[in-house]
Amino acid sequence: MTVRLGYACINMTLQKRKPGKVFCSRGMIKRTFLQKGMPYASQLALLNSLDLIKIIAWNNEQGIKVFRMTSCLFPWMSEYELEDLPDFESIKSNLEYAGKLARDHGQRLSFHPGHFNILTSPKERVVNNSIIDLRRHGQIMDIMGMKRNHWSKINIHLGASYGDRSSAIDRWCKNFELLPDSVTSRLTVENDDRGNLYSTKMLYDSVYKRLGVPIVFDSHHFECGPQDTSYSEALDMAVESWPSEITPQCHHSNSRKKYENCDVAKSAHSDWYYEPFKSMGHTLDVVLEAKMKEKALFKYMRDFPG
Repeated sequence: MTVRLGYACINMTLQKRKPGKVFCSRGMIKRTFLQKGMPYASQLALLNSLDLIKIIAWNNEQGIKVFRMTSCLFPWMSEYELEDLPDFESIKSNLEYAGKLARDHGQRLSFHPGHFNILTSPKERVVNNSIIDLRRHGQIMDIMGMKRNHWSKINIHLGASYGDRSSAIDRWCKNFELLPDSVTSRLTVENDDRGNLYSTKMLYDSVYKRLGVPIVFDSHHFECGPQDTSYSEALDMAVESWPSEITPQCHHSNSRKKYENCDVAKSAHSDWYYEPFKSMGHTLDVVLEAKMKEKALFKYMRDFPG
């Protein structure tokens, strides 16, 4: 059994570096985008791509092998074709180098596009916007030279259930077929943190068995979501859904309500870790989702050695 740990999106150590803080989520509000347009979006994307290299290099120096990239590399990227950005060739070179740097050091990169990707929606506009956003994520992975498989996962939730899970799942599966191979070859689905949404078992029975889409098991979501199996049964189903040659990936966080602030929602993530991930003997890659990012990762490794 081997469990490799990683973190998501923001490196707090580098973000606070002076001078020249390092982060990949430079963005703008819609009004600014409408005023300044693609030239400014291009400038921000160029800076974001440069800093992605720095974060990946830092992870390599620290021996961190699992990292989720931010989906904010390209501000308002659904509003234009990436190739039309004035700085695209420089951005492309940076992303190519970032991907090579990760591959050369065995660092696993992934994406977790936002909650607005709702392939269960009955509204054509929502589905079309989701397809555009997911296509951009697949394109970035391609530019970075990542193989078209689930090692480079693009992970999403199914979306709303609209009071009828069965019909919503049918729509998701039909809309999955509209996605390009750059996305379908990498797409994974994750269990939810609300009782009216989707458990690991529901995903296993209705998405994995139908389409072969692997399941990312989230330990905290298991606690908050539909309770239709035991923890070990849910994790076993998620692990089974992955191709045999690719290490399954999971997410882990603890309840902020339980350990840090009783006034927040049960689904809120804690700053730090108070319980380790229970791997049940599986070999896994686990993205830690605590608010303190890589700082929480290092403390986790001290508090829960082995």
